[in-house]
Amino acid sequence: MINKYTSRSQLKRMPPVFGAPEVEHALNSFLVAIQRLREEATLKPLDTQGFCGSRAARAECRDAQLSPVDFDIQTQNFSMAPYHIRKYQESDHQQVVALFSQGIIEHIPTTFRYVLKLPRTLVLLLGGPLALFLVSGSWLLALGADLTLLAALRFLVKHCFTEYVVTSLNTDMSDITKSYLSERGSCFWVAESEGRVVGTVGALPVEEPSLRKERLELFHLSVALERRGEGIAKALVRTVLQFARDQGYSEVVLSTSMMQHSALALYQHMGFQKIGQYFHKKTWALMAVAVVQFSYRLPSTQVS
Repeated sequence: MINKYTSRSQLKRMPPVFGAPEVEHALNSFLVAIQRLREEATLKPLDTQGFCGSRAARAECRDAQLSPVDFDIQTQNFSMAPYHIRKYQESDHQQVVALFSQGIIEHIPTTFRYVLKLPRTLVLLLGGPLALFLVSGSWLLALGADLTLLAALRFLVKHCFTEYVVTSLNTDMSDITKSYLSERGSCFWVAESEGRVVGTVGALPVEEPSLRKERLELFHLSVALERRGEGIAKALVRTVLQFARDQGYSEVVLSTSMMQHSALALYQHMGFQKIGQYFHKKTWALMAVAVVQFSYRLPSTQVS
């Protein structure tokens, strides 16, 4: 009887099967082949993950196989088209304006939710309609007043952001070449990828005459939504810092809204220090949305 313990020598000594030499030879060869496969399987366990036989083959499989996380990362890297940073050109104007405007307007929903959570807002939204109901006795009138207040708050938030966009487009962003590239000590850069502008940043000397040769102010840092997380913003800020060193400035300053959480985190991570905050206008103060000021002292001017 043949079983898994039958050796190769035992197989060779087995009596003829069916009495036919051809059949006997074929069957014995088949049984010997099976025994060899068993021996090889004992010496080299089957790699059930990669179906790799030899040690070298298994190594190749390990190198070739990707975990789900590795696959996601490699897929993302391949989807990220390369970019390069260069000076602004007049042909970039339309894309730059669109990118800047979108980068500001996108903060309206977040700011509106923030304003709704303010204690003063809750008192207004709850206390106002309730007082109106107590006076008029009409829940419908109270509900209408509440909806009107919500619409007014939404309009206020939207107005503040759109006003800033309009003001910028009518001042420094109306003629970027004249504002940023006409004099030494200022510049405007774009990050370009596949012929598209995917990031912007500008730099001008501060307005205060006594500090114009010492302080450079960073403006309009913006990155396309679909290209965030690739380090473009950091690269643009580093471009400004290097420009400031080359031009002999001792400090880079900037201002940004407290609602731009990603920008705040980026600046702090890169070594900028918060030096103050203020309200851009009374409407911003009404919403309790402050502008945060940052400063970066260039290493060559730091006092040890």
